[in-house]
Amino acid sequence: MIAFVRGQFVLKTPAVVHIEANGVGYELQISLETYSHIQGLDKGLLYTHLHIKEDAHTLYGFFEVAEKELFLQLVSVSGVGAATARMMLSSMKPDELSRAIVQGNTRQLEAIKGIGKKSAERIVLELRDKLGKAKPGLNISPLINNTLEQDALNALIALGIARSSAEQAIQRVMKADPSLSAVEEIIKKALKTI
Repeated sequence: MIAFVRGQFVLKTPAVVHIEANGVGYELQISLETYSHIQGLDKGLLYTHLHIKEDAHTLYGFFEVAEKELFLQLVSVSGVGAATARMMLSSMKPDELSRAIVQGNTRQLEAIKGIGKKSAERIVLELRDKLGKAKPGLNISPLINNTLEQDALNALIALGIARSSAEQAIQRVMKADPSLSAVEEIIKKALKTI
Protein backbone atom coordinates (compact mmCIF):
# COMPACT_ATOMS: atom_id res chain seq x y z
CA MET A 1 0.00 0.00 0.00
CA ILE A 2 1.24 3.47 -0.84
CA ALA A 3 0.60 5.66 2.23
CA PHE A 4 1.77 8.96 0.77
CA VAL A 5 3.78 10.50 -2.05
CA ARG A 6 6.20 13.39 -1.50
CA GLY A 7 7.74 15.18 -4.42
CA GLN A 8 7.58 17.84 -7.11
CA PHE A 9 4.18 18.79 -8.56
CA VAL A 10 4.76 18.45 -12.30
CA LEU A 11 1.13 18.93 -13.34
CA LYS A 12 -1.76 20.33 -11.28
CA THR A 13 -5.39 20.46 -12.37
CA PRO A 14 -8.50 20.65 -10.17
CA ALA A 15 -8.99 16.88 -10.66
CA VAL A 16 -5.54 15.36 -11.26
CA VAL A 17 -2.01 15.98 -10.07
CA HIS A 18 1.25 14.43 -11.28
CA ILE A 19 3.96 14.14 -8.64
CA GLU A 20 7.54 13.25 -9.49
CA ALA A 21 9.15 11.40 -6.59
CA ASN A 22 12.69 10.06 -7.05
CA GLY A 23 12.36 9.84 -10.82
CA VAL A 24 8.92 8.16 -10.78
CA GLY A 25 5.82 10.07 -11.86
CA TYR A 26 2.60 9.32 -9.98
CA GLU A 27 -0.83 10.34 -11.24
CA LEU A 28 -3.21 11.07 -8.37
CA GLN A 29 -6.91 11.84 -8.60
CA ILE A 30 -7.69 14.71 -6.21
CA SER A 31 -10.65 16.71 -4.93
CA LEU A 32 -11.09 20.47 -5.27
CA GLU A 33 -10.39 20.67 -1.51
CA THR A 34 -6.91 19.21 -2.01
CA TYR A 35 -6.34 21.34 -5.13
CA SER A 36 -7.15 24.50 -3.17
CA HIS A 37 -4.33 23.64 -0.74
CA ILE A 38 -1.68 22.75 -3.34
CA GLN A 39 -2.37 25.14 -6.21
CA GLY A 40 0.30 27.59 -5.03
CA LEU A 41 2.89 24.93 -4.14
CA ASP A 42 5.72 23.55 -6.29
CA LYS A 43 6.27 20.47 -4.14
CA GLY A 44 4.62 18.75 -1.24
CA LEU A 45 3.19 15.60 0.30
CA LEU A 46 -0.16 13.98 -0.48
CA TYR A 47 -1.64 11.10 1.53
CA THR A 48 -2.86 8.40 -0.82
CA HIS A 49 -5.34 5.58 -1.24
CA LEU A 50 -4.91 2.97 -3.97
CA HIS A 51 -8.38 2.05 -5.21
CA ILE A 52 -8.38 -1.30 -7.01
CA LYS A 53 -11.14 -2.39 -9.37
CA GLU A 54 -11.25 -5.12 -12.00
CA ASP A 55 -10.40 -2.72 -14.79
CA ALA A 56 -8.27 -0.09 -13.05
CA HIS A 57 -5.87 0.72 -10.23
CA THR A 58 -6.41 4.38 -9.33
CA LEU A 59 -4.37 6.40 -6.86
CA TYR A 60 -6.27 9.10 -4.96
CA GLY A 61 -4.41 11.93 -3.24
CA PHE A 62 -5.41 13.98 -0.19
CA PHE A 63 -3.79 17.03 1.37
CA GLU A 64 -4.95 16.07 4.89
CA VAL A 65 -5.38 12.73 6.68
CA ALA A 66 -8.90 13.74 7.76
CA GLU A 67 -9.99 14.06 4.12
CA LYS A 68 -8.53 10.63 3.32
CA GLU A 69 -10.30 9.06 6.31
CA LEU A 70 -13.62 10.60 5.26
CA PHE A 71 -13.08 9.36 1.69
CA LEU A 72 -12.55 5.81 3.00
CA GLN A 73 -15.71 6.08 5.12
CA LEU A 74 -17.70 7.26 2.10
CA VAL A 75 -16.53 4.47 -0.23
CA SER A 76 -17.45 1.93 2.46
CA VAL A 77 -21.12 2.87 1.94
CA SER A 78 -22.96 0.58 -0.47
CA GLY A 79 -23.52 2.36 -3.78
CA VAL A 80 -20.92 5.10 -3.18
CA GLY A 81 -17.94 4.67 -5.45
CA ALA A 82 -14.60 6.45 -5.41
CA ALA A 83 -15.69 8.95 -8.07
CA THR A 84 -18.81 9.86 -6.08
CA ALA A 85 -16.81 10.20 -2.86
CA ARG A 86 -14.35 12.51 -4.64
CA MET A 87 -17.26 14.56 -5.99
CA MET A 88 -18.65 14.88 -2.44
CA LEU A 89 -15.28 16.05 -1.12
CA SER A 90 -15.00 18.52 -4.01
CA SER A 91 -18.46 19.94 -3.24
CA MET A 92 -18.06 20.40 0.52
CA LYS A 93 -15.18 20.76 2.97
CA PRO A 94 -14.58 17.53 4.96
CA ASP A 95 -15.80 19.04 8.25
CA GLU A 96 -18.96 20.42 6.58
CA LEU A 97 -19.64 17.05 4.97
CA SER A 98 -19.13 15.23 8.28
CA ARG A 99 -21.42 17.69 10.03
CA ALA A 100 -24.16 17.22 7.40
CA ILE A 101 -23.96 13.44 7.80
CA VAL A 102 -23.94 13.48 11.62
CA GLN A 103 -26.85 15.93 11.70
CA GLY A 104 -28.78 13.85 9.14
CA ASN A 105 -29.00 16.77 6.70
CA THR A 106 -29.96 14.74 3.60
CA ARG A 107 -31.04 17.86 1.68
CA GLN A 108 -27.52 19.26 1.86
CA LEU A 109 -26.13 15.93 0.62
CA GLU A 110 -28.70 15.75 -2.20
CA ALA A 111 -27.40 19.11 -3.48
CA ILE A 112 -24.17 17.32 -4.47
CA LYS A 113 -24.04 16.14 -8.09
CA GLY A 114 -24.66 12.39 -8.28
CA ILE A 115 -26.28 12.06 -4.84
CA GLY A 116 -29.99 11.33 -4.86
CA LYS A 117 -32.44 11.05 -1.98
CA LYS A 118 -31.85 7.32 -1.41
CA SER A 119 -28.06 7.66 -1.57
CA ALA A 120 -28.14 10.57 0.89
CA GLU A 121 -30.32 8.58 3.30
CA ARG A 122 -28.04 5.52 3.02
CA ILE A 123 -24.92 7.63 3.66
CA VAL A 124 -26.51 9.17 6.77
CA LEU A 125 -27.77 5.78 7.99
CA GLU A 126 -24.42 4.02 7.57
CA LEU A 127 -22.02 6.80 8.63
CA ARG A 128 -23.87 8.93 11.20
CA ASP A 129 -22.79 6.82 14.19
CA LYS A 130 -19.25 6.19 12.90
CA LEU A 131 -18.56 9.88 12.25
CA GLY A 132 -20.35 10.93 15.46
CA LYS A 133 -18.04 8.70 17.52
CA ALA A 134 -14.92 9.77 15.64
CA LYS A 135 -15.73 13.45 16.04
CA PRO A 136 -17.90 14.04 19.11
CA GLY A 137 -19.59 17.41 18.70
CA LEU A 138 -17.51 17.93 15.55
CA ASN A 139 -15.29 20.38 17.37
CA ILE A 140 -11.89 21.10 15.93
CA SER A 141 -9.09 19.37 17.77
CA PRO A 142 -6.88 21.72 19.78
CA LEU A 143 -3.94 19.58 18.63
CA ILE A 144 -4.55 20.26 14.94
CA ASN A 145 -1.66 22.70 14.35
CA ASN A 146 1.04 20.95 16.38
CA THR A 147 2.54 18.22 14.19
CA LEU A 148 4.31 16.49 17.09
CA GLU A 149 1.06 16.17 19.02
CA GLN A 150 -0.86 15.37 15.82
CA ASP A 151 1.55 12.50 15.07
CA ALA A 152 1.05 11.16 18.59
CA LEU A 153 -2.73 11.46 18.18
CA ASN A 154 -2.65 9.58 14.86
CA ALA A 155 -0.54 6.83 16.44
CA LEU A 156 -2.92 6.45 19.40
CA ILE A 157 -5.93 6.30 17.07
CA ALA A 158 -4.12 3.67 14.98
CA LEU A 159 -3.67 1.67 18.19
CA GLY A 160 -7.46 1.64 18.58
CA ILE A 161 -7.88 4.41 21.16
CA ALA A 162 -10.90 6.68 20.70
CA ARG A 163 -10.02 10.12 19.32
CA SER A 164 -11.47 12.03 22.28
CA SER A 165 -9.63 9.86 24.85
CA ALA A 166 -6.39 10.17 22.90
CA GLU A 167 -6.71 13.97 22.62
CA GLN A 168 -7.37 14.33 26.35
CA ALA A 169 -4.43 12.07 27.24
CA ILE A 170 -2.06 14.04 24.99
CA GLN A 171 -3.27 17.34 26.45
CA ARG A 172 -2.65 16.03 30.01
CA VAL A 173 0.84 14.81 29.09
CA MET A 174 1.82 18.07 27.36
CA LYS A 175 0.45 20.17 30.22
CA ALA A 176 2.44 18.13 32.74
CA ASP A 177 5.65 18.25 30.69
CA PRO A 178 5.62 20.87 27.87
CA SER A 179 9.31 20.21 27.12
CA LEU A 180 8.62 16.79 25.56
CA SER A 181 10.02 16.72 22.03
CA ALA A 182 9.85 13.04 21.03
CA VAL A 183 6.64 11.54 19.66
CA GLU A 184 7.49 8.17 21.23
CA GLU A 185 7.68 9.71 24.73
CA ILE A 186 4.36 11.52 24.29
CA ILE A 187 2.71 8.27 23.14
CA LYS A 188 4.16 6.23 26.03
CA LYS A 189 3.10 8.77 28.65
CA ALA A 190 -0.33 9.20 27.08
CA LEU A 191 -0.90 5.45 27.13
CA LYS A 192 -0.17 5.41 30.87
CA THR A 193 -2.86 8.07 31.50
CA ILE A 194 -5.61 6.33 29.52
